[in-house]
Amino acid sequence: MRAAVITFPGSNCDRDMAVAIEQVVGAPALRVWHGDTALPDRVDFIALPGGFSYGDYLRSGAMAARSPIMRAVVDAAGRGVPVLGVCNGFQVLTEAGLLPGALMRNAGMNFICRTAALKVENAGSLFTSAYRAGEDIRIPVAHHDGNYFADAETLDRLEGEGRVAFRYIEACNGSQRNIAGVLSENGRVLGMMPHPERAIDAAHGGVDGRRLFESVVASVVAA
Repeated sequence: MRAAVITFPGSNCDRDMAVAIEQVVGAPALRVWHGDTALPDRVDFIALPGGFSYGDYLRSGAMAARSPIMRAVVDAAGRGVPVLGVCNGFQVLTEAGLLPGALMRNAGMNFICRTAALKVENAGSLFTSAYRAGEDIRIPVAHHDGNYFADAETLDRLEGEGRVAFRYIEACNGSQRNIAGVLSENGRVLGMMPHPERAIDAAHGGVDGRRLFESVVASVVAA
């Protein structure tokens, strides 16, 4: 399996993401710079990490969404290559139009850094097949602009189509309907604010994030 991690100016979780992928996949992640115009050949999985791309100028993720490499990411997503965006990566995916909605400033106007309790809402996606529907898991969060917003019609559509992947069990940042992660219409793009790459090693406090990467590997191998 060939997995790529995109690095933008201001990314600070790209190494964490690469280490998580390496531990689960058993091979180094391919590192891709924002200024590149093409992805490596035969990429099976793309990850957009957390951080503060371009200093969060304009809006979080807005400038990164217009990086040269994002044209290739959008094209790959259109071909069905799985794409994961975590925290700032989630913001980039919404700004790039790969996911609906927007990530706004936290309701309390404070940076939130703690472990959050989540409920797995959809265990049938390629990112969540190793979980059980309704299962409670714990994944760290660390963000200032994680308040997920979409209009009521979009929220109803996401709920009705099973595209809410994860939900905060307790209110976290003001997100509409406590949504913590959403899927694209074809289920092959996932954006989430919590950091699964920070929950793959028991020595770091938990392993509930590891199964997300295991789900992706199993899906790619099965395909």
